[in-house]
Amino acid sequence: MMQLTAATAIGQQSGSIRGSVRDADFDAPMGAVVVEITDTGAVVQTDARGNYFFGDVAPGTYSVLFRKDGYNNELAPNVLVSAGELTDLDVDLSGKFDDMDAFTVTEQTLIGGSDEVGLLNLRFEAPSLIDSVGRDLLSRASVGSADEALNLISGATVAADATAVIRGLPDRYVSSQVNGVRLPSANEDKRAVELDQFPSAIIESVQVSKTFTPDQQGDASGGAVNIVLNSIPDEPIFNFSAQTSYNSQASGIDDFLSYDDGGVGPFGRESSERPIQTEGENWTGDVGVSETDAPAQYKFSTALGGGRELDNGVRVGGFFSLFYEKDSSHVEGAVNDQYWVNEAAGPGLTPQLPQQQGADEFFTRLFDITESQQFVQWGGLVSGGIEWDNNRVGLQYLYSHTAEDVATLAEDTRGKEFFIQGYDVNDPAGPGNVIQDIRIAPYLRTESLTYTERTTGTLQFSGNHKFEVPQFGADGFMVFRDPEFDWTLATSFADLDQPDKRFFGARWTANSFDPGNPAFGLPPSIRDERFEAFRPAANINLGNLQRIYKTIEEDSSQIQLATTLPFDQWNGDEGYFKVGYFDDDVTRTFDQESFGNFTNSSTEDLTFFGNFFEDSWSANWQNEDHPITQGLAIDVDYFGEFNVDAFYAMMDLPITSKLKLIGGARLENTEIITVLDPGEDADFFDPNSSEQPGPFTPEDLARIAEPYTEEDVLPALSMVYEVSPAWTVRAAYSETVARPTFKELVPILQQEFLGGPIFVGNPDLVLAELENYDLRIDYRPTETSLLSFSYFYKDIENPIENVQVGFDFSFTQPFNFETGTLSGVEFEVRQGLEPLWSGFEGLNFGANATFIDSEVDLPASQSQALADQGFPITSRDATNAPEYLYNIYFTYDVPDVGTQLGLFYTVRGDTLIAGDGLANVSN
Repeated sequence: MMQLTAATAIGQQSGSIRGSVRDADFDAPMGAVVVEITDTGAVVQTDARGNYFFGDVAPGTYSVLFRKDGYNNELAPNVLVSAGELTDLDVDLSGKFDDMDAFTVTEQTLIGGSDEVGLLNLRFEAPSLIDSVGRDLLSRASVGSADEALNLISGATVAADATAVIRGLPDRYVSSQVNGVRLPSANEDKRAVELDQFPSAIIESVQVSKTFTPDQQGDASGGAVNIVLNSIPDEPIFNFSAQTSYNSQASGIDDFLSYDDGGVGPFGRESSERPIQTEGENWTGDVGVSETDAPAQYKFSTALGGGRELDNGVRVGGFFSLFYEKDSSHVEGAVNDQYWVNEAAGPGLTPQLPQQQGADEFFTRLFDITESQQFVQWGGLVSGGIEWDNNRVGLQYLYSHTAEDVATLAEDTRGKEFFIQGYDVNDPAGPGNVIQDIRIAPYLRTESLTYTERTTGTLQFSGNHKFEVPQFGADGFMVFRDPEFDWTLATSFADLDQPDKRFFGARWTANSFDPGNPAFGLPPSIRDERFEAFRPAANINLGNLQRIYKTIEEDSSQIQLATTLPFDQWNGDEGYFKVGYFDDDVTRTFDQESFGNFTNSSTEDLTFFGNFFEDSWSANWQNEDHPITQGLAIDVDYFGEFNVDAFYAMMDLPITSKLKLIGGARLENTEIITVLDPGEDADFFDPNSSEQPGPFTPEDLARIAEPYTEEDVLPALSMVYEVSPAWTVRAAYSETVARPTFKELVPILQQEFLGGPIFVGNPDLVLAELENYDLRIDYRPTETSLLSFSYFYKDIENPIENVQVGFDFSFTQPFNFETGTLSGVEFEVRQGLEPLWSGFEGLNFGANATFIDSEVDLPASQSQALADQGFPITSRDATNAPEYLYNIYFTYDVPDVGTQLGLFYTVRGDTLIAGDGLANVSN
């Protein structure tokens, strides 16, 4: 009350000036703008929402200057201040354009821009917790594609297949989008999009929202990754860039793995080059790896575009970009080991025995891996837009084609050495080489040749329309302004083609001593070293050579509609109501044909190739007779549908000049359908049965084909409190869902490489439900500096977890657990070092760290089964949640030269891939 009285007394003698400053090009609030009354020298800065205020201004006429680095100064002359009155003065600042500053045509390109200042503004103004990196930092980091960009964002990383992982939550908890549109995916394992398909040449920024708001998709539990594509430049441009690169592990080496008909070619290769041979013939073509020289690495991109304003005031623009890249990588000395605890009171972890025929015959999986990859990517981006009055309409088409050829050699020699202490491969009569020991963990060599083509395309129409209507409402309470209508229509596709993926496996025994049997006149002898067939699983009718032809086609159509009604709150701040509709229809066709030297008898096991372990049986395979047969027993094709539609309503409500609330709810309907087409004699791995797998029955197929439907109401509420212009506190609560993928729902046997882990889906999975709690404190002392602390907690019901199960062989299968939790903290700092010492001009430092703690409670049946075997385990870590993530980087802009240097370091902690379970292994 005393403050109000004092303000009234001052107002009788003086006036005030207040207002806001916005970016004229991005229509976004601008913080840290210097505002000066030139006549008096009084200076203030705008806060994070772009607002400023001068109090106690003497009546009169003044000039007010607005300035900020990178923007044109704006001078407002003749600003009249009257005694006891408040003068409103809002201005828009336009950027100093060069190169590719954006001419905006869609809602997605209105926020953030590509420079770090604009993206930090977005971080402070967005209704959800957003972290971003733009084109400037991507250039300094020499980032090649969107997946590499995620390594620069706090709490974000990528999985091995280039899909996003946010705060330790993998694909099912993360929505990946391009310009706000979720694309289909031909990823066999996930619905997530592989981010390596989007090169940095077409990226304006990568934005990660870590909290759910009702206008986001309901499965954005961990976050939403939005790749904002380059928009239309205001001035004509033509850019061309080319570069070559050197990889210390791959470039110039002569032991790069490939094969005679391998490689990717200049643009990939047609499937017709790999026709399926006639059954009964002997296979042609290599089935194993060979060494060659590493290919060259280079890339180029070009961009052409511009915009102009016509005489009638209509603005039009267009943009065209092409990109091309050839790359390679080579990994040597990688390890893929699988261990288990075989006895509760035993020695602890010992090598897992995935195939065991008895105490003296078993295999291990302790693989030392060498792998080489060749990669080519090409495509283009086309954009067009038109703007008139308060209307914008834009079109974008993106096409990306990627071809990669991966040759993998995996060898297991350490299993023999583990179980046979002091094993000497050169001693025929030594332990492990006598005839009764040769099948104890024999040496294994598996080779995989995987050529894959991925194609993604999206055609997006979008528009923004502002309707001029008379303002209505109550002055001093809530005055509504011109409503806006945004829409997006998109049709997209994603294809995968794997023509002739090849697996070859062999087990090897050294020269072995056979004591013979004098009673039958059999003298002692030495059996020569030799290779024999190694099959991927003991009770599956598979040969040691498999050749798989696989195609996946996924199409989607998406509609997004949103109406926003902005208003001025009683305190002069802006808020809005927003309602919208969303519809996403996805269809997938999965087709697989498997061939190999399958047999119903053990005849194939009697064939062998005598040679040293260093020599490869696969190199001699074409000279032997191994007829082609089709593996109908393992081929299960399917057709899938995934349909989501949603309605939502939300509100951004400023309570005071420092506090605002954002809340609402989303009603989301989910329908998932999978229809199987199994091959003859294909086995059904029923997750609800302890019996051995058996043939699919009509009842099984009908039950699996029943649509899974669910309706969810997903509320969200968040608070933003501006402690001061430099300090902001955010807190949020939301409820979200996580859906199973097609792979997890279809009971298909899948394997990355022969002898590697086997995965089988579970058609009984249901959606997981999450409650999310978030807190973040940001400190921004300058426009380019940031200190941030975040805490997050997620309570998960029905989490989907991978479990090791099995019969005569082990495999991974997903199950719904009862409950789970995931929590963690994040720290982030960004700082220009020049204020510390002038010699640091152009040097910037950034770092972030995330520490994650996760836990899932085992189902009662599983924990009881483990307890019965002496393992009292009731909970464990969640799968795919790393313990920690670190990112550290330095960037240096060399003064007056235009050269940029960057040093980046990323670490991802240990991650559980599949959890504990019981394997029913025969002895």
